[in-house]
Amino acid sequence: MPLFVTVSMAFKSAGQAVDGKAFSWPDPFSVEGFTAAWELVNFPRAFTISLFITLISVCGGVLVASMASYAIHRNWNRKFYRYSFYYLLGAMFLPFPVLALSQVKLTGLAGLDNPFGVAILHVMFGLSFNVLLFTAFMRGLPAELEESARMDGASTWTAFWRIIFPLIAPMSATVAIFAFLGSWNDFMMPSLIIAEQANQTLPVVQQLFQTQFSNNYHVSFASYLLAMAPSIIAYLFTQRWVMSGLTQGAIK
Repeated sequence: MPLFVTVSMAFKSAGQAVDGKAFSWPDPFSVEGFTAAWELVNFPRAFTISLFITLISVCGGVLVASMASYAIHRNWNRKFYRYSFYYLLGAMFLPFPVLALSQVKLTGLAGLDNPFGVAILHVMFGLSFNVLLFTAFMRGLPAELEESARMDGASTWTAFWRIIFPLIAPMSATVAIFAFLGSWNDFMMPSLIIAEQANQTLPVVQQLFQTQFSNNYHVSFASYLLAMAPSIIAYLFTQRWVMSGLTQGAIK
């Protein structure tokens, strides 16, 4: 119902939006709310910045977590790797709000108070959960495949990219969609880390400009729908891989 109301209000004209009938269907359909929202929030720039952060978060999250999980899984008998896994699990209990002040100061000192710094933090804060998923999935992979590759002269790097990484594709899709949704919808981290208002992401820009169209409901809902659309589309097209990855990891 909330999604229906969002779509319904977004495609109404200014006159239809103030009639108080949120559940009525637009008649006729109007895109004036989208046009106004596009200009008010400077949608192309905010969208590009959000997309930049999200792409780095997704690619970095999958690559870093998969390589770390592979190292931990194949060296589980060594204390360093086993304790590293426990350390990462412990980090799951430290949410960003607890570490917000220290992260703001560190990114400022390192010159990372920008979208790139936010992307790096997204990768790091998602590392614990992603390593947990990848490690659980890798435990079900047959070790004989890698052993055969090593007998043929494959190095650790080659075995990972040629054998392991293709096999963990279902879990990679799961991690990618979680990273996408978390990064695209994040409000707190960009609002605290990014110093320049012109470089803010879509959720933050919407909050900053909300007072300009707070009474124009069709503009408000059109803006919200524009921001939600990428994550909704991404999930609709990847949900079967998400369920497949989680199910296979649980069974194995």
